[in-house]
Amino acid sequence: MTHTPRELPPPDDLAPVRRALLSVSDKTGLVPFAQGLTRMGVTLVSTGGTARALREAGLAVLDAGDITGFPEILDGRVKTLHPAVHGAILARRNAPDDVATLETHGITPIDLVVVNLYPFGEATARPDVDDATAAENIDIGGPTMVRAAAKNFFFTTVVTRPADYDDVLAELEAQDGQTSLATRRRLAHVAFAHTAAYDASIADYFERAAPAEAPAFRLHLPLVQSLRYGENPHQQARFFGDAHRFFETLHGKELSYNNLLDLSAALGLIDEFKDAAPTVAILKHTNPCGVASRATLTEAYDAAFRTDRQSPFGGIVVTNQPLDRETAERLDAIFTELVIAPEFEEGVLDFLQQKANRRLIRLKAWARDDARPDVRSVVGGVLVQERDAALAPTGALQEGWQVVTRVQPDAGAQRDLDFAWRVVKHVKSNAIVYARDAATLGIGAGQMSRVDSVEIAASKGKKSELDFARSVVASDAFFPFADGLLEAATHGVRAVVQPGGSVRDAEVIEAADRLGIAMVFTGRRHFRH
Repeated sequence: MTHTPRELPPPDDLAPVRRALLSVSDKTGLVPFAQGLTRMGVTLVSTGGTARALREAGLAVLDAGDITGFPEILDGRVKTLHPAVHGAILARRNAPDDVATLETHGITPIDLVVVNLYPFGEATARPDVDDATAAENIDIGGPTMVRAAAKNFFFTTVVTRPADYDDVLAELEAQDGQTSLATRRRLAHVAFAHTAAYDASIADYFERAAPAEAPAFRLHLPLVQSLRYGENPHQQARFFGDAHRFFETLHGKELSYNNLLDLSAALGLIDEFKDAAPTVAILKHTNPCGVASRATLTEAYDAAFRTDRQSPFGGIVVTNQPLDRETAERLDAIFTELVIAPEFEEGVLDFLQQKANRRLIRLKAWARDDARPDVRSVVGGVLVQERDAALAPTGALQEGWQVVTRVQPDAGAQRDLDFAWRVVKHVKSNAIVYARDAATLGIGAGQMSRVDSVEIAASKGKKSELDFARSVVASDAFFPFADGLLEAATHGVRAVVQPGGSVRDAEVIEAADRLGIAMVFTGRRHFRH
């Protein structure tokens, strides 16, 4: 059922603010904002901890109970759910009947509502949180006041973000204690986005227990920044999320759409080596072009760079340990678009900042800490899946892996198979990685035929004059024919890791046995389309 608005005179552009209701969970900037309102003669109405904070700052405050004539009840669950509050917020100042109703019941209009909500997401973030804690952190009065004020934006100003306090005060001071309709409409938009995200976080909590029963997919993320353009200059783009949890830019121009894609790929790859020896990965267009683990970052960088001496120009370098000066000097020799590290040792930032067009990024949290699902847009909707979680630390064969050949991989081959598997997991399909001694030798990505990836990976390593003897090879999905294995064998491969599951597995295993190559089936593939 829809409601048709009554014939009323149009509201004025400017609406006065004489009485404000303040009830906030996040008290950032609250007191200076309230002091500014008081200086302009605005009466303050408040509740609970907000009222206490205002009084402690020496401000005169009316309790909500003073205007409702009713005390807080049910341990504070009911404070503002009363006609004296919601009538004051919702009354249309250009409707004679509404104005008469307020006069009849002695209700003074509330012109400004300053409310933000309990941090439900933070309160329920722990995996062991119980329903009782969740229930107590579901705000009822707050969202009701926010929605009421936002609904009545023709007359009522609603503020839900401390970031808006200064602008609202400035407008009130410039316009003799009044706000413009454009401002009220903009703030109503922000308010409804705030309550929508809040409701979504509550629904997400209940879906943890039964994700398959989710009736719809919701994703409410704050705007991080408007980007200069998308993948190409003719495409507009914006970035939404909570990037500040995972990384911060320490130097360089703002990140572009493609930078952010590369950055995400780099964070996912280095996450596989969170607890490993010093590791460096070099990426280009979201694909690794060299990865190595060594006793020092410098040695790791040199080994990773040797894999492919051409692709790293304009690429991304990411490390799993603080970046030292010697390694920084190595990577400074070529143009590197992004340099990402958990920390930068003393003097390294000053050194790297000498090049203005280089972005320096500090890794603040590991990719595995992002609990959100993997979401991709397609024509007609979005695809949503669980993230392909980081592998367990081992340095040997993972639990559940099966050696399917007569030849068994020795301890060194097992370590290399584990290393290669971690890398191939982050290469676009069809993906092939040759490795030895915890360093990549050749990487083949994104080919329509798997044997083509085998050949390309070897040819790139050969360009760098690398020796493939006694290397291992990882394939993100099964070999559909023996041809890929046979091609890899010509380069001296001694062991192979692949998911298995092809109708021709027996043929591939027989070829490996004939060639004296050890083969391990993981039982799990890592397609990356």
